[in-house]
Amino acid sequence: MGEPDLSNLTALQVGETLSLPPPRKDGPMSVEAAIARRRSIRDYARSPIPLEAISQLLWSAAGITGSGFMRAAPSAGACYPLEVYLACEQGLFHYIPQRHALVKVQAQDIRQALCDAAWGQEFVAAAAVSLIFAAVYERTTARYGERGIRYVHMDVGHAAENVHLQAEALGLGSVPVGAFDDKAVEDVLRLPAEQKPIYIVPVGVKREG
Repeated sequence: MGEPDLSNLTALQVGETLSLPPPRKDGPMSVEAAIARRRSIRDYARSPIPLEAISQLLWSAAGITGSGFMRAAPSAGACYPLEVYLACEQGLFHYIPQRHALVKVQAQDIRQALCDAAWGQEFVAAAAVSLIFAAVYERTTARYGERGIRYVHMDVGHAAENVHLQAEALGLGSVPVGAFDDKAVEDVLRLPAEQKPIYIVPVGVKREG
């Protein structure tokens, strides 16, 4: 990874969009090696990560990988109910898969508030970034009825595992977080009423030793 120059994220004003670096489609670590090495990491150095790494993580979560806007993770009926947010020192950002871009939605660093909403799990505040997955259940239940709720939860599992494996391939650590106060996270992110938070993935530089 290169040096973590995140000045573009800092300079971005709320409501403005930043195109991310193109995602890399190959790398030095095999899928098998990433699976074998992946562990839940909760101890992070308080260090930023490069924009290129952020680009890879977001693309792995929900990026466009083929014609017809097919994405990196499968979705039941191609309903794509997930919205992905990025929390980091530079603020809160909403990922736009169709443009592989970030829209700044809050200027302040919300990581400590997100940590508090996650019942004080300190690694949420310490990690360089957290990816937060929110679901618009109606996109899937409109097609599949009540069973669509199950499909949404399967969808986020697919997407989050991509992130965990991508983090390992980048030499970073990640951990799945499902323990949080839903309403508190909604308030911290100022989510639209139809979006419900269902998964947080902190990602950061592994602390040595």
